[in-house]
Amino acid sequence: MANRAKAMIVAAQPEAAEAGAVVLKRGGNAVDAAIAAALVQGVVDPQMCGIAGFGSCHLYLPSLGVHTCIDFHGRTPKAARPDMWEDLVEGETRDGFGFVLKGNVNDIGYQSITAPGSLKAYSEANEAFGSWDWRDVCAPAVAQAEEGFVVRPHVRYWWTEGASLGRVNVEDRLAFSATGRSAYFRSDGTVKRLGDRVENPDLARTLKRIAEAGADIFYKGEIAEQIAADMTANGALLSMEDLQAYQTTRVDPISTDYRGYRVASNTPPGGGIMLLEMLNILENFDLAALGHNTPEYIRVVAEAMKVATADKDAFVGDPAFVDVPIERLTSKPYAAEVAARIKAGEKASVERLDGPVEATQTTHVAAIDAQGNCVTMTHSLGMPSGVISDGLGFMYNGCMGVFDPRPGRAGSVAPGKARFSSICPTIVFEGEAPKILIGAPGGTQIVMGVMHGILNQIDHGMPIVEAVSAPRFSATSNVVDVTNRIPRYVSDEVAAMGYEIVRSPLNFSIGAVHGIRIDDGVLSGGADPGHDGVALGI
Repeated sequence: MANRAKAMIVAAQPEAAEAGAVVLKRGGNAVDAAIAAALVQGVVDPQMCGIAGFGSCHLYLPSLGVHTCIDFHGRTPKAARPDMWEDLVEGETRDGFGFVLKGNVNDIGYQSITAPGSLKAYSEANEAFGSWDWRDVCAPAVAQAEEGFVVRPHVRYWWTEGASLGRVNVEDRLAFSATGRSAYFRSDGTVKRLGDRVENPDLARTLKRIAEAGADIFYKGEIAEQIAADMTANGALLSMEDLQAYQTTRVDPISTDYRGYRVASNTPPGGGIMLLEMLNILENFDLAALGHNTPEYIRVVAEAMKVATADKDAFVGDPAFVDVPIERLTSKPYAAEVAARIKAGEKASVERLDGPVEATQTTHVAAIDAQGNCVTMTHSLGMPSGVISDGLGFMYNGCMGVFDPRPGRAGSVAPGKARFSSICPTIVFEGEAPKILIGAPGGTQIVMGVMHGILNQIDHGMPIVEAVSAPRFSATSNVVDVTNRIPRYVSDEVAAMGYEIVRSPLNFSIGAVHGIRIDDGVLSGGADPGHDGVALGI
């Protein structure tokens, strides 16, 4: 959508976008709107995100002179050890975003949970940069939880199709706890269907307690005590000590220049480093002349994706535990070397243990207010654990599934360590002014989807709605994944170059890109049509 709106919000759920829009209409700033929307997202998309999740929030607030990222990745509990699952490895997901272990101990249940950061980050963003009282910011989520929500198309799709071989079925996650069995299933034992109402009064009560007492009740107070008691009773790694010790990280974004624009994104363990590396590589090619989604375009972009993925696997992890060579991986000379190899026809290789593909689960919100304050935030549960503590209503993250169970690697398990994720909430600047706010859910495909959204606008001149809707492809392994709207006569030519092609049955996949664009003060928003989202101008 495009209009003369003075403010705008885009989210992957209509209820969340509406909540944020109401905040903007009532005079709240972009931070107030984004956090209110995020809390509602945890109610109406309760396996995509929630107060027991993780993420990254990118803020550009010219009214306050602030440009920063709040990183709130899940942190490994202190009871975890690098070699605790070394003997259980069965495989690695093909896209490199998780490991399959015997018994799925890292994927579902109490041992899959890391110390959650989402609620703390929401609260800190509100306290430091919001203009509304915390209770008022929480009010839309409390009201939504009291009302319940109606199952939308993407919620139903994920419940029935959200896991693939090697991963525990989503239905088993939904049924893992008593609350899940009560909230998400019909009386005949089948998962609720499109249009069915989901009611979870425990979540409403928990959100009301948080609204009244603040986030500390979750990390140090009565809710923390309930969480810790449940964790101890069920053999979890997570403890009260982990909750009390959890801290977010405030860092400056990293950036690069791309065809005259400045692209700023988040630091490791987020995916911004991969985005900047790929853009630097692709700047050495005339992508517009190659033509959008032509066979040669797919080859060139896929090779950049493979190189960035291999570099991520080898070098990128939590900077507090791993010496990540950010400067080298995002440098123009390194990009030129890689581009020269691609031009010579070399094929990069991404090493994987044998294993299946990982499903996607995350969500995104972006907002801009009348003062030009910008927020773009991606937050998630990872592959959700299925665990809902009795009486609390929210599902915990399952982030332990992404840590490498093999010691001595960038992504290996270590107490207090944050997992790598592909989330990369990004702001593109034209001169000193923000031009594009963009981000996506989609597991390891997030950074690939965001890059497509940027290339489509900068190199191919697409308006943002077309940019987030155009068919995408990805290469996070030695396979090139394509969506079903890329013609076979195109992918056949790529296959003839020696690439294995895997065609998705979906018309919209490879991330679910959402964004806002600013053109001489005119705001336009794009919500990926593969999800249920909407952009609302105020």
